[in-house]
Amino acid sequence: MSDSRAEAAGLSHAFLQDVFSKQALFENKTWRYSPEAFPLSAKQVAEIERIGRACYEFYRATETLYLRSAAGRKVLRNSELYVPWVAEYLDRGKPDTLIQYARSDSLRGSTPAIIRPDLLITEEGFALTELDSVPGGIGLTAFLNQLYAKVHPDTLIGLGDPNMLEAFYNTLSNCAPGILAPHIAILMSKETSTFRPEMEWLARELRMLGRRVHVYHTDEIVFRDGSICLDVADEPQKIDVIYRFWELFDLDNVPAAKHLIQAQSESSIGLTPPMRPFQEEKLSLALFHHHALKDFWIENLSQESCEVLKRIIPMTWIIDPVELPPNAVLNAPFIGDGPITDWLELADASRKERNWIIKISGFHEDAWGARSVTLGSDSSREAWKHAIEQAIAMADTSLNVLQLYAKPSRQEHPVYGEDGKLFQMESRVRLCPYYFVDEKTKQTELKGVLATLCPADKKIVHGMKNAVLLPCVQMD
Repeated sequence: MSDSRAEAAGLSHAFLQDVFSKQALFENKTWRYSPEAFPLSAKQVAEIERIGRACYEFYRATETLYLRSAAGRKVLRNSELYVPWVAEYLDRGKPDTLIQYARSDSLRGSTPAIIRPDLLITEEGFALTELDSVPGGIGLTAFLNQLYAKVHPDTLIGLGDPNMLEAFYNTLSNCAPGILAPHIAILMSKETSTFRPEMEWLARELRMLGRRVHVYHTDEIVFRDGSICLDVADEPQKIDVIYRFWELFDLDNVPAAKHLIQAQSESSIGLTPPMRPFQEEKLSLALFHHHALKDFWIENLSQESCEVLKRIIPMTWIIDPVELPPNAVLNAPFIGDGPITDWLELADASRKERNWIIKISGFHEDAWGARSVTLGSDSSREAWKHAIEQAIAMADTSLNVLQLYAKPSRQEHPVYGEDGKLFQMESRVRLCPYYFVDEKTKQTELKGVLATLCPADKKIVHGMKNAVLLPCVQMD
């Protein structure tokens, strides 16, 4: 499609500028615009749907693995395999109160109601680099779906009955069975304030449909007469469901945190995602690849989901600076032709060899976004060594993971420049599909895919002012 035809068939630059000047979706964030949604093939969409089912199974299997490990039980039905180190890894640095709560019977079987993996488009297919239990972008994706429906009325992923807005509401309503019109609170902390505009838009749209959905700061919630309530002067308003949009490392800054734990334990409130820190660690991807757990995953995942996850999860290792006996080696990549016995040996890898990413696993203020990410092949030897030393130094409280860098392939898409003129931007793309979980049927529904297109010279794909944020459309 020529540039002029693309603009004629899509949304104009002036129209998009006007729309986003009237409705901010992120605080102090801007991005580039495109006249049309990002295209996906029917084969890609089918794979994304399979990935949703596989991620849900992975959450459930990870819970089984963690709880058996924590209880000192064998993790295989017909084999004496005990892995106490799994729970130790997943619990490291967490407060004991939160650990015991996460293991409680009241939370058995609970998974995040909304699942969002980060998928990179590579030459080999999709690469799942993270699995986000507290995803941003829900309101943004729903907004973009509505906006680009003007161009793609029949093929935009996320439209239909129910659409993404209704799916969000229905999923949260299911957390309060028996209540016809639940009071739903999207609860945000100072740490997540950047995302507040999109959540305000989402709540406002649902209120226009007659739904009781509001956005509150964690400071506005109090415990009154056995219930979690909105703190208002005249009469506290009882909240039935909370969508937790704050990270668990921020727990001490949530005044009602201990009461939330008590209320959910007593089933007097629905809360999702559940406050289970073991579900929010990137190191779970390393557990999937761990040689000692191969039979566990085969036994606890369907064959299709196991094959999907093998296909899309890059090799990942846990950076744990343990002292080894003389004849042992680390569960880590090789340097040259041989294994390593000390994580500092990674610093000696050549630039070509160090095609790895180091990032904090979880439960840390720098564990989200791209804050803690270091790409070895894109760093100086000094910066790479510093990242390794830092990962080792913080391992007592926060583990880091080492992950094989899945290089995104180059994609072209029409984009408006700062002057409003259209050009074909060569980019690298991350997809964020949003799956809504139906706990009754144990199924996931794909209700939207957000594409982030970064300039091709950027190695790490994330939201930035030169990026393009788009919904996805199935083109065949």
